Amino acid sequence: MKDYTFNDYRDMIENHLMDFIPDIDNKSITLYESMKYSLSSGGKRIRPVLLLAACDFCGGKVEEALPYACAIEYIHTYSLIHDDLPCMDNDDLRRGVPTNHKVFGDAVATLAGDGLQAAAYEAMNKDMLLYFDDEDALKKRIRASYEIVKGAGCRGIVAGQIADMEAEGKNCSEEMTDYIHLTKTAALIVAAVKAGAQLGDCKEDMLTQLTIYAENLGLAFQICDDILDVEGQEEEMGKKAGMDSVNKKASYPAVYGLERSKERLEELTNTAVEALGRYYDNAEVLTKLAKELAVRGK
Repeated sequence: MKDYTFNDYRDMIENHLMDFIPDIDNKSITLYESMKYSLSSGGKRIRPVLLLAACDFCGGKVEEALPYACAIEYIHTYSLIHDDLPCMDNDDLRRGVPTNHKVFGDAVATLAGDGLQAAAYEAMNKDMLLYFDDEDALKKRIRASYEIVKGAGCRGIVAGQIADMEAEGKNCSEEMTDYIHLTKTAALIVAAVKAGAQLGDCKEDMLTQLTIYAENLGLAFQICDDILDVEGQEEEMGKKAGMDSVNKKASYPAVYGLERSKERLEELTNTAVEALGRYYDNAEVLTKLAKELAVRGK
């Protein structure tokens, strides 16, 4: 295990993010420009960093995990493009710049999201094709791909998105609020951590603790985002504040109240950090990320 920092992992992602985008014919250059626009508009890269950090934590080779780390960022970016569309959240700003559909139009933005999702699967499958003669390495990659696909699909962010839309303007229960955000937000964070672990040499007990960490981190991440929507500034968030209230979303402050949301953020963060307590010396990036997230939401 090398002594990487969060910024080291993020730099790796930035340096290789476009490497796994398929060559696109010039006749479809608008599609490429739309995909590239959202991919290169910044972001914290938390999901791919988590994947690389989990892989490193479990003794894997970080460089070999890059196709999967970039793939999960492609999926995350596609989900944001679609989430911002007028038929969903109808947002004008993302990461401090106009959303994809505001620049390229609704139709191109939809297709750019589709293209990024397909590019993610192509990147992972292309990597797997290189390991047909190495059964153990191939199995690790299949398991990692499975975790990512599961987190992205109808048991993950797609399920969460439709539940989120259908809950707008309704009296949402705490249980339903947790379900929405376990699927819409936490699922891909869990997928990132578990995929990274699968690419390493992860033992069953370690995978269990990493899963507890990721599930709690994923919910904490959403609560932090919801709190910032109430108390944050547009410059800090890179998008308009107060939109959850405008759109009558089932956010944590709306359902739990602001103070209880902050308490829950602290509880989830503590549980995430405690899950990796026995591995602290080797889990510094993972635990530090959880702690910094909690501070950001206070």
